[in-house]
Amino acid sequence: MGLSKDLELRHYSNKHTDILNSFTLPKEQAKFTSLPINYQEVIEGQYRIIILVDEIPVGFFILHSTDRVRDYSDNRQAMLLTAFSINQANQGKGYAKQAMLLLRQFIAEEFPSCDEIVLAVNHKNVAAQQLYLKVGFQDTGKRIIGPVGEQFVMSLVL
Repeated sequence: MGLSKDLELRHYSNKHTDILNSFTLPKEQAKFTSLPINYQEVIEGQYRIIILVDEIPVGFFILHSTDRVRDYSDNRQAMLLTAFSINQANQGKGYAKQAMLLLRQFIAEEFPSCDEIVLAVNHKNVAAQQLYLKVGFQDTGKRIIGPVGEQFVMSLVL
């Protein structure tokens, strides 16, 4: 599992649309997240972030500074992370962990007023829970009901 030193987080660019739209996920993961093709348009306060390796998209997520964040945190400076995925062809290479480890620096540079990232992870998605815990997220103890059952709300204080 060699980590690439050329992995970076970058704001969405139209030049990557075709590759992002070709992303696939294993069936057992697809029920827990949403693919980039479902986010052709976003509303104000939603930011599409691409995970690039050597300038090629391998992953994707959305950061929200919308009112939706209030469902997860009372912190007015928090942002919500959703739709996190690594393209099936690029899984098992450590990209998800490396991307999440870059999140603090990316947020500090791109969203300097943000001091917390929150997310919800399905109680059955143990692999994702373990990833988030490894990179510093903590279970807040808050639970919400999502599209496929109970979700744990996790927080990363920046």
